[in-house]
Amino acid sequence: MSRFRLRTPPVALFGAVFVLALLVLLPLRLVLGWFDLDQSHFAAREATGSVWFGGLREARVGPIALGDLSARVSPWPLAVGRARIDVAGQSTTDSSTAARAIRGAISVSRHAVGIDDMTAGLPAGNVFAPLPVTGIDLDDVSVRYRDGNCETAEGRVKAVLSGDIAGIALGQGLSGTARCDAGAVLLPLVSQAGTERIDLRLWQNGRFSAQLTVRPTDPTVAQNLELGGFRPTAKGHLLTIDGNL
Repeated sequence: MSRFRLRTPPVALFGAVFVLALLVLLPLRLVLGWFDLDQSHFAAREATGSVWFGGLREARVGPIALGDLSARVSPWPLAVGRARIDVAGQSTTDSSTAARAIRGAISVSRHAVGIDDMTAGLPAGNVFAPLPVTGIDLDDVSVRYRDGNCETAEGRVKAVLSGDIAGIALGQGLSGTARCDAGAVLLPLVSQAGTERIDLRLWQNGRFSAQLTVRPTDPTVAQNLELGGFRPTAKGHLLTIDGNL
């Protein structure tokens, strides 16, 4: 029978195993507390489990509820002072909408914050009222703010709408590709017909501006739009909504 001898002293070996055990069992809530997640507007009622196999109860971004998510911290970004929190779960929805999967990551460092490779169906509630936006679908969306300004933005976004606007049905939603514009994330969302458009701008501090432009071909619809607060412009009838997440 062959034998082998440990070259590592027992004390050093015990110390290495002890440190490894601490890292594996480190509470998720403790690590999240080391990073300023407030700047990402991401919050949860409770963080449970370890840093590698944890969970977030009643997670949300601003007023948008995400539900309960599994979460773990990726180890390699920590070496450069960045926390990448991988999350997965099902979105919180009302009774009229089926739950949709959430998969992606939230990244936070000293000067930057954002989301990575996020695919999700998010309920909007009445955040964008009076616009009838009931949900936002993200398809592999990545966004990064640095020192308060949009640095990068990419991925497909779709606004899910219910009802109509002045008799114009928008059940197919509006979609577009995220990009940066003057420090904000710009979502230029257009209907399939191309006659309706929402330019949604999102700033890191939670402020947003949504400009809905409709190009009606029916004078009656145009009149109804103006009665609903739209103003006629060279590009169509415009309604602007400003708010905070």
